[in-house]
Amino acid sequence: MSERPEYVFLAAAKVGGIIANSQALADFMYENMILEMNVIHSAWKNGCKKLEFLGSSCIYPRMAPQPMKESCLLTSELEKTNEAYALAKISGLKYCEFLNRQYGTDYISVMPTNLYGPNDNYHPEHSHVLPALIRRFHEAKESGASSVTCWGDGSPLREFLYVDDLANLCVFLMNHYSGNETVNAGTGKELTIKELTEKVAQIVGYEGEILWDTSKPNGTPRKLLDISKAKALGWKAKVELDEGIRLAYRDFLCNPMRAER
Repeated sequence: MSERPEYVFLAAAKVGGIIANSQALADFMYENMILEMNVIHSAWKNGCKKLEFLGSSCIYPRMAPQPMKESCLLTSELEKTNEAYALAKISGLKYCEFLNRQYGTDYISVMPTNLYGPNDNYHPEHSHVLPALIRRFHEAKESGASSVTCWGDGSPLREFLYVDDLANLCVFLMNHYSGNETVNAGTGKELTIKELTEKVAQIVGYEGEILWDTSKPNGTPRKLLDISKAKALGWKAKVELDEGIRLAYRDFLCNPMRAER
């Protein structure tokens, strides 16, 4: 290892929405496990002072009490549509904890809710729900499509955090938090996927009909994070969803990745 960083933010991962997670279960588990274990282990071997591991709210049980506290981890069954990814992230979190307990390291973890913002992935099949909707409604507007069909029935509840807010929290935790228990990162606010699609369509300027394909999966019914721990430490998200979507759409219009198919 030619570089020996004192502080490491481990945000790298193979990610995707329901389609990608369902089609590449083995890939999601293997690639994320290998990536995180190699980085965390190398940080430990090279005397890294502090490491911060980023997971995902999907690590929590499918039917966890809402809002989900950090303590509900591993208390019941995971959501099947992203089980492989969740298991890999849980393993990374636990490896940090075990290094702390065995070797006295100062490795922490943060579990963000659904993220969005500039430089997102707008791939039509491998992106998450919000950037996917931005692309879909923009292309429907440009082509004059009379309707857009979305997966499921629109009933699942989701929470969204602007990427700059997460970045601020990550730096804050690196400076002010140590401990084996993870810290949730969210806004404490949620809306249905149906409400989200209508909001994105309005901001993008699409005026056609929104249809729902109920033969497709909804995913976890609800994933609201309890953010009382982060708030008690002195952090709070600043970017409201409407403003964040406008900023994300502006980025999409200037982002070459939107041309990928």
